[in-house]
Amino acid sequence: MEKIFEKTVKHPWLIILVAVIISAAFMTVMKSKSRMETNLDKYMPQDHPAFVYSDLAEEWFDIKDGIIIAIENPKGIYNSGTIKKIKDLTRALGKFKEIDKNDITSLYTAENIIGTEQGLEVKSFFKRIPKSEVVLKKLQNAVVDNEMIYGRLVSTDEKVTVIIAEIGDDVFSQKFYHQILELAKQYEGPEKIHVAGRPIVEGSMAYLGPKDMKQMVPIVLLVIVLVLWILLRSIKSTVFTMLVVIFSTIWAFGLMAVTGIPVYAVSTMIPVMLIAIGVADGIHLYSHLHLFLLQNPDAGKKEAVMDMLNGMWKPVAMTSITTGVGFISLVSSQVYPIKYFGLFTAFGVMAAMVFSLVLIPAGIMIFGLPKWKKSSEKTGVGKNSFSDVFAEKVVKHKYLTIFATILIIVISLTGISKVWINSSFLEKFEKDSDIVLTDKFINENFGGTSTLNVIFEGDEKDALKNPVVLEMIDKLQTNVEQLAIVGNSFALTDYLKRMHKVLHADDPAYDTIPLSSDLIAQYLLLYEMSGDPDNLWKVVDYKYKKANLTIQLKSDNSKAVNSVIDIIKPHVQNFKDKGITVKYAGSGYKALVFTDLILEGQIISLLMSIVIVIILLSLMFKKISLGLIGAVPIIITATISFGMMGLFNIPLSTTTALVSSIAIGIGIDYAVHFIERYKIHALETGDKELTIRMTMHHSGRAIIFNAIVVIAGFLVLLFSVFPPNRSLGALVSLNMFTSFLGTVTIMFLILYLSNIFFKSGDNSKN
Repeated sequence: MEKIFEKTVKHPWLIILVAVIISAAFMTVMKSKSRMETNLDKYMPQDHPAFVYSDLAEEWFDIKDGIIIAIENPKGIYNSGTIKKIKDLTRALGKFKEIDKNDITSLYTAENIIGTEQGLEVKSFFKRIPKSEVVLKKLQNAVVDNEMIYGRLVSTDEKVTVIIAEIGDDVFSQKFYHQILELAKQYEGPEKIHVAGRPIVEGSMAYLGPKDMKQMVPIVLLVIVLVLWILLRSIKSTVFTMLVVIFSTIWAFGLMAVTGIPVYAVSTMIPVMLIAIGVADGIHLYSHLHLFLLQNPDAGKKEAVMDMLNGMWKPVAMTSITTGVGFISLVSSQVYPIKYFGLFTAFGVMAAMVFSLVLIPAGIMIFGLPKWKKSSEKTGVGKNSFSDVFAEKVVKHKYLTIFATILIIVISLTGISKVWINSSFLEKFEKDSDIVLTDKFINENFGGTSTLNVIFEGDEKDALKNPVVLEMIDKLQTNVEQLAIVGNSFALTDYLKRMHKVLHADDPAYDTIPLSSDLIAQYLLLYEMSGDPDNLWKVVDYKYKKANLTIQLKSDNSKAVNSVIDIIKPHVQNFKDKGITVKYAGSGYKALVFTDLILEGQIISLLMSIVIVIILLSLMFKKISLGLIGAVPIIITATISFGMMGLFNIPLSTTTALVSSIAIGIGIDYAVHFIERYKIHALETGDKELTIRMTMHHSGRAIIFNAIVVIAGFLVLLFSVFPPNRSLGALVSLNMFTSFLGTVTIMFLILYLSNIFFKSGDNSKN
């Protein structure tokens, strides 16, 4: 390594030039190839059985997510102006290349199933705009009489109606998103136009994610520059420490662009993460340099740089590797955003290590040593220094420290049992944001903006014409709709009940499933002949072996979907007894499976990172006991972190799922630096009391600086527009504080009491 350091010191300009050229190349690739990915389907492993089946079901029944446009008129929708807007807006949506006009449902396109003397007739509610009050009243009565439309497309207070435009997963784009919003704005006044639906939520995320990142990164940079300048007391030191994190961030995103990996919502955390983490190496390097110059005020810059590199390259490399392990463990996750976040953050951390060991020395060789105030302190340890007093107090109150730690762990374990998982996209936004308020408005007036699809599969043709099976589906719908979170449900049963009723003079007594298979077959044949069979094929296949029940939910979070599935579960065996299997599909179910993958990946990555870190520490320090001791602060930190999430009802999501890996990845740095310095002083002095004082002064000082900078960087996330990002900022800041505190208290006490590196029987050195 010394030869490499010699070359670094000898050719500083070459090192800086190479770093700038490669960074510029990455920047060029980023501008041309970086793209934002918000489609939840693209977040998941496409070969997962649940997703494979869901994709098949979506193909069978043409299941798509819809853009929902609500037209609100406080005076009521039944006037010529509002009805005209329903028609015009429906036709305008049909002109988008991304939307098939046959996939648009509104009062203008909806079918009204009615009974006539000749039998069954399916016709439009209106084609021409009704001008007279008589015709408007006739339209109003037709809607009220049709339970398939009333409360579904028109609100029960008759002040709001919706247009639903279903789109494929692969057609949504930022341009299309803004075009939809602009179109809606054109139809404002006197009616109010609300735009919601899953694609709109995803579009808002795609728009606000990069915007939030652009706002966060400069603030993080400003805060960390300010804190670094205060702590390091040198402009040159601050500048080169910041260059390290800027270059490492560019390289991480550049590699993402080169490999064709899209930027996910959680990827926007990478710059904040690397900026906050990357300064750690620089702080430790400059801290060591400062202490060396205090003891050797006449040393030249080459001597000082070589001492800094020889003394610190090993702990810097060790901390970077252990930090990288914390993040690389996330690769075990099947959730793509988490997997790639871990991979590219780990790459950025390793890039920051390389830059720290070459750019900082190069900067010193070109621009000279940092200018610090002279000090009379030579040994690095003052009898009455803060570090000395702190070490003495910790040892003096060791049992109180141990008891407090145990108490905090017990409380945290109680909180862990309350942690829940949430993959909701909507809950990533502020509760008072336009997108959330619009979604809430539509949910209050209609069935819900989120859906769960229940798929019934029979073994034989016409299995879904069996009145007993259809009665069971109808009963299931009734039970599910009793949940407050469920707005409506829709299935083949709704068509049959409507036809049975209208063919019996609209007698409410016939709003039931026909009792005869033959009668059911006749009704369906009549509908196929009278209406648009494409609508029917959204609830049943043409062989009547498969059927689709769509359940509308007023929330897209995991608790809502689980509550519905809990109602369905007791019915599954009854269907099985009739030769019908029950499975799930659609975006709502995919989101639920998504949460399970988050939990599974979190557990695996947490265990994996802890085990690997213990092994690495054991190899680094050549003692298994030191590997276990070094892991103590991060295990305590992870426990406290999850405990706080449970106690404060912070769900585990694609964002907060990163907390434990961040806690381990960053928190282990403190332990590595502390143990390495403790080992050096122990072997140099052979005196335990002097060792703990010198270690606390050297590494303890740098660890405090490091913790302050990282906490300051992550606290900036409290200003993010996304609540999960704010939760992440608060949790990581807490993690850094507990990791730091755990290192200089409980881990320090274990080192002290274990007599490691000292002979237990040598009292003179104890």
